[in-house]
Amino acid sequence: MTKAIWNGTVVAESDATVDVEGNAYFPPDSIRSELFEPSDTTTVCGWKGTAHYYTLAIGGERNVDAAWTYPDPKDAAKNIAGHVAFWKGVRVE
Repeated sequence: MTKAIWNGTVVAESDATVDVEGNAYFPPDSIRSELFEPSDTTTVCGWKGTAHYYTLAIGGERNVDAAWTYPDPKDAAKNIAGHVAFWKGVRVE
């Protein structure tokens, strides 16, 4: 079981993550959506498409743009559509 943990809280947990470029992408139903706030931030990857970001909000603290997803990826990355990956101090184990 792979877990994403920030601020002492498990924010996602799954045994069906997809590894892409060293990042574990968690299925949409494995995240604790109440801890995620949509962000206006986007970035573009040449082969995956446009990533949309989330801010984690736990215990009065916020980790801005700590998670991202590709809601409508390019064909080469269709297997991670809607999946969520993490960085900025989120521990994945």
